[in-house]
Amino acid sequence: MKGSAVRILSVDLGTSNTVAVLSAHGRPPRVVEVDGSANMPSAVFATEEGTIMVGRDAERRARLDPTRFEPNPKRRIDEQTLLLGTDVVPVTDALAAILRRVLEETSRQLGGEQPDEVRLTHPAQWGQTRRNVLMSAARLAGMGQNILLVPEPVAAAAHFASFPGKSLAPGQALAVYDLGAGTFDVAVVGATQNGFTVLAEDGLPDLGGLDVDQALMVHVGREVSHSDPQRWQRLLRPESTADRRTRRALQEDVKAAKEALSRHPQTEVPMPEPFKDVLVTRGELEGLVRPAMLRSVELLSRTLRSSGLTPDRLAGIYLVGGSSRLPLVGAMIAEKLGVVPGSLDQPETAVALGAQHVARDGLGARTQNVEGAVAAGTAPHRPQYAPPPPPQYPGYTPSNFPPSGPQPVPANFPAYSPAEQAEPKSGGKKKLLIGIAVAVVVVLAAGLTYFLTSSSSVATYTADQCQTPGQADDKGFTGCLRQLAGKIADTGDCKPGMGNGPAAPAESLGVSSTCSAPGRAGTQVTYVQGDAATLKQYTDGLLASAGGDRTEADWGGNGLKGHYSSAAGKTSAVLVFTVADRPLAGFIYQLNSNEQAAATTPGTLADYFEASVQPGE
Repeated sequence: MKGSAVRILSVDLGTSNTVAVLSAHGRPPRVVEVDGSANMPSAVFATEEGTIMVGRDAERRARLDPTRFEPNPKRRIDEQTLLLGTDVVPVTDALAAILRRVLEETSRQLGGEQPDEVRLTHPAQWGQTRRNVLMSAARLAGMGQNILLVPEPVAAAAHFASFPGKSLAPGQALAVYDLGAGTFDVAVVGATQNGFTVLAEDGLPDLGGLDVDQALMVHVGREVSHSDPQRWQRLLRPESTADRRTRRALQEDVKAAKEALSRHPQTEVPMPEPFKDVLVTRGELEGLVRPAMLRSVELLSRTLRSSGLTPDRLAGIYLVGGSSRLPLVGAMIAEKLGVVPGSLDQPETAVALGAQHVARDGLGARTQNVEGAVAAGTAPHRPQYAPPPPPQYPGYTPSNFPPSGPQPVPANFPAYSPAEQAEPKSGGKKKLLIGIAVAVVVVLAAGLTYFLTSSSSVATYTADQCQTPGQADDKGFTGCLRQLAGKIADTGDCKPGMGNGPAAPAESLGVSSTCSAPGRAGTQVTYVQGDAATLKQYTDGLLASAGGDRTEADWGGNGLKGHYSSAAGKTSAVLVFTVADRPLAGFIYQLNSNEQAAATTPGTLADYFEASVQPGE
């Protein structure tokens, strides 16, 4: 495919910045500079005339009217629309404007020609709905039909392996620590004969460079706000255009100070009148972000364990994402895992560059995962491409992950519809549609019991049978938990464990599975089977942390009876449902935005439980 006549454009549309890389005319891949820079801000500004400006042009216009500006549209991919000034802008339009600007600049540098192939990177955990949004935006931007999707950790591993002396032989594995502006993602990627396999992955949707910026903003506020508390509150909650401009300028200065502290031991943050400039040291910044960075390092350690590998078995730990430049990151990883991580080239450009090196013959259905469709050029009824089994990694038990690589988009790729369910960051793996013959093999291998408990006809269990957890399936459900989950066990994005969000406990409460809440973006449903007293203590704590009024009632379904309690406060909303005669519990947890806090009451959450989560008879 990579002949001299093929022009390949790869784009890493990041939360804060977008990076594009072009290979053409047989030359090595190079970064496409947009507006004279390798990093184009992933920012949009809606003009009153109805056009969308992007990048640095958007940032300049933001100083005139910040209400029409969105600096991080990717972070709002689940929201379907953006309110920019008085205009409602579809998220797909905002993302398409960014991709269109990249395509225009690439075409200009190609003398008016278009790339033959476009590769778009995305977080490995993105489910089908989010990938549909990205694909719809690419189509809207005019990127054509030959578009491939590449998981970010796979691209990062390919970039790592492209350096002399860093090649990954089949059987070797690399940990990718990706700390971007909006999120943290971690993956263990193994090399196979055909490319790469994602052995394990996880992430934190609430940790990134933007959160570091916010911590530093709070710090400088503590230093100066006492001199004029009223003026500082106007900065935090601007009411006029002048106040919004001042706040925007301060945010840019805080971000610049953070970046300077990765190179220098101290720097000053210029402050608006009447406040004095604030001297900030690297030690102060590290003290502010150490707890958050510790969460990322602990998740890296847990993800590595879940892959069945130990740090000494890795070919390396690769740092990507601009925020991984913080010196504290490398120091904490080395302290925790005993391995000194490394970064090659610029961490901001590693993913876009790596997408150029991913082999097309490592095709697998997992990254595209278009339900009911297969690779371009194959008939819809044919089975998905099945690559050879991955090599054995020392200490690793082979999983059901097929190799991940760039995925061709089928001709009948479904367009994104706002009615689709938005998926949270921690979304798990979706089932692939498989043929009848493959289903028979699965049934024979897994046994009749698994078939019965996995089908739409949910098996029921007695109270005595549920006192002790049985064997959990690949989604984390025991038979008793599946009875409690009902249809969500099959229709929701579910994965073992209790996730890594604010509701995650410090220690395991028992066998558990966490699913995306159907039709409710950013909300999760968790099911747990464990000690009844421990579960009650934990769920009581969740309800207490939400605060506010409560709604309580009994419920029943799937042969179970129990009680639920719902609470909704300013920062979170929680509904806990328990089973009367067995140690089973579930809870719906929603971390509120301002809009959600205003719209969610204990009653509305209870209505949602009864309509969408409560198992039916």
